Amino acid sequence: MTTITTRWSTQLATRLGHRPTRRVVAPEVRRRRRVQLTWALLVLNVMTFFPGAPHLLPIPGSLGKLIAQGALVGALMMALSVNRPVRIRPSVFIFLLMMLAAEGLLASVRAEFLFGALFRAGRLFTFAMVLWLLTPWWTRRDLLLVRTHLLVLWTILGSVVIGLLVAPGVALTEDRLGGTLWPIPPTQVGHYAAVAAGLTIVLWLSGLLRRGVALTSVLVAVPVLLLTHTRTALVALLAGVLIAGLSLFTARSRVRKSFAIGFAVFSVGALTLGSVVATWLARGQDAEEVTALTGRRAVWDSILAQPRSAFETLFGFGLSNKSFNGLPIDSNWLGTYYDVGLVGVAITIMLVLFVLTAAWFRPQGPHRALALFLVAYCVVASFTESGLSEASPYLLELTLAASLVYSTSTREGVR
Repeated sequence: MTTITTRWSTQLATRLGHRPTRRVVAPEVRRRRRVQLTWALLVLNVMTFFPGAPHLLPIPGSLGKLIAQGALVGALMMALSVNRPVRIRPSVFIFLLMMLAAEGLLASVRAEFLFGALFRAGRLFTFAMVLWLLTPWWTRRDLLLVRTHLLVLWTILGSVVIGLLVAPGVALTEDRLGGTLWPIPPTQVGHYAAVAAGLTIVLWLSGLLRRGVALTSVLVAVPVLLLTHTRTALVALLAGVLIAGLSLFTARSRVRKSFAIGFAVFSVGALTLGSVVATWLARGQDAEEVTALTGRRAVWDSILAQPRSAFETLFGFGLSNKSFNGLPIDSNWLGTYYDVGLVGVAITIMLVLFVLTAAWFRPQGPHRALALFLVAYCVVASFTESGLSEASPYLLELTLAASLVYSTSTREGVR
């Protein structure tokens, strides 16, 4: 009766020329939107602004860096506004992450470039605090954080595709696709495309994403990945999807059928397109350059040969921009060793092992498969990319994996 009366009142008000009162958004919806905005700001913070990279929008380098770094402050304020009063969940992963941030601060006190090192240490600590404030939303059954991360990745890839359509000559600098609306190097574009494709595939295999949406996402993400010529991202994507698929192999017939089709396509492709694949993987480099990992091995040997004291061996030289003598380190493990020493490497290994172990003992299902994909991707990429010991997309995605395997026995606090 109440529903009929309300509907009649609304119709009467419309006929009399009065607009009905706008529906009030539920508090839970507002909280969810603020959580999503917080996560989006974290992604923006780790999208480093490269003023030297070709880009279309006339954004000054100082303004671009201010936007990226200021996003972390915005994320902290947003997290505090949504988690009020402050409630956090106990988490071994976050505890280890806070230990890593504290160890980075300790090492940075003795750094040669003190201000830069302390800034990076403070940023890592703040980054970890925001992630800790989001722990009450780790246990949502609707996979809020995963879907938000995927939505943000789709937005980033959409901007890359728009830049490619508007100015293909700028976007394909040196025949590698990069972001032009926001200057994103090809390696990062490849990373975003690979993670977006992988999450989409695993969600579809788990029956949580419609076929049309999944197909559209993959048909956009995979060509973008191939145009970036990022070998690490491609290998990490294949390894992650394989491991995640195997975790669902006995539970879902869709996975078994997809694996059979994938194996057949791979076999035919290896026989007919072998030369094309080899050319793509070579990326115009000769055998010597490929063996030297595009100059990475020389940098790695120099890091290992550098003299250091016992303190520097244990705790490193302080947080840096992950470069050595002006050259990128491009290895998470050697970069971590250089910045925070053996102690930092040990903590990073414990972060990865904790998520892997928790995923291994979690019941079979989408949460476990998604977590295994993210961890496998991060581990494979860590050998030629850095990021697990600093505020980066890799650390953000490892945290996402940790949220998926959070123990159900400790689900208390904010819903």
